[in-house]
Amino acid sequence: MKHQDQVVLVTGAGQGMGQEIVKHFANAGAKVAAADINAEGVNETISALANPDNAIGLTANISSSDSVKEAIASVVEKFGRLDVIVNCAGVGSFDTFIETPDEHWDKVIGVNLTGTFYCCREAAKVMAKQGSGNIINISSTAAMTGEGPSHYCSSKAGVMGLTRSISRELAASGIRVNTIIPGPTNTPMMADVPEEWTQQMIANIPLGRMGESIDIAKVASFLACDDSGFITGQNIAVNGGMAFL
Repeated sequence: MKHQDQVVLVTGAGQGMGQEIVKHFANAGAKVAAADINAEGVNETISALANPDNAIGLTANISSSDSVKEAIASVVEKFGRLDVIVNCAGVGSFDTFIETPDEHWDKVIGVNLTGTFYCCREAAKVMAKQGSGNIINISSTAAMTGEGPSHYCSSKAGVMGLTRSISRELAASGIRVNTIIPGPTNTPMMADVPEEWTQQMIANIPLGRMGESIDIAKVASFLACDDSGFITGQNIAVNGGMAFL
């Protein structure tokens, strides 16, 4: 199997894209750790797996450095190593720039960018000792187009810059770092988007549909396997052709 015995940690695994990524890796033979701030969602993800004995569910707040350290320590305690981390956890809110409250800015940046930094840093410590590892971050096409709230676009653009920087530093330790940049994707986060906005998004996608979580999971799988062994520091758009790097 493609990911036989790899140990894979996915954040934001309680629903949507993260949940699908967990399932995809598990079906391909990986030992998976599903982390999310929502304990109920984590339990649903784990219970849906064909072999839950090869999985661990973790309640974690990635905007807390201590919580991230505890989660990664739990993965290593359970499985003995960490081969792949997919940083999928993210939040957003619909704020105009001028009316953005401080607390909304702090929360979105704190989860999407600072939380991703914490996860990358703690995972890299483990992977460097192993001499190998794979870090996959999740950004957004909004970071490329600027179409979205300022805090969200800024946080996701920051993730792309983080990937470029740490990929250079971590390469000598055998760690590859890449970012997936989804376009509009059919996840629970999209449920709050007004229907007219959704239809406008679809109209701007040359392939004529929204993305699905499985589209992102397949790219994460590719980046985590030996077939992509010479790819690092890249920001890979998976958006149906709606924007280009």
